[in-house]
Amino acid sequence: EVQLVESGGGLVQAGGSLRLSCAASGFAFGDVAIGWFRQAPGKEREGVVCIKYDKYITYYTDSVEGRFTITRDRAKSTAYLQMSSLKPEDTAAYYCRAGVPGTTIEFWGQGTQVTVSS
Repeated sequence: EVQLVESGGGLVQAGGSLRLSCAASGFAFGDVAIGWFRQAPGKEREGVVCIKYDKYITYYTDSVEGRFTITRDRAKSTAYLQMSSLKPEDTAAYYCRAGVPGTTIEFWGQGTQVTVSS
């Protein structure tokens, strides 16, 4: 069974940090691109960051550049999103996505809530 399970969300004050985890199972973790998305209430889901499967090339949306870092541990089949200098506008449900390059195959986790208080 294919699964992506996010964890690590919570309530934090502005300026604080959180690390989200995305644990994968049921597929070849090393062969997929991993992305983190977020969705705030009343807003569309947006891409936050993506790490490609081959050269560890990463892409960040402008609003998190320099504050968020994505990494992946192939041995643990887990991706991480280190979030620092958090702002209230970072408040959202965060989702992990795994995409198979060259196909439309994708897997999503159930999401983890991040709430940043001012």
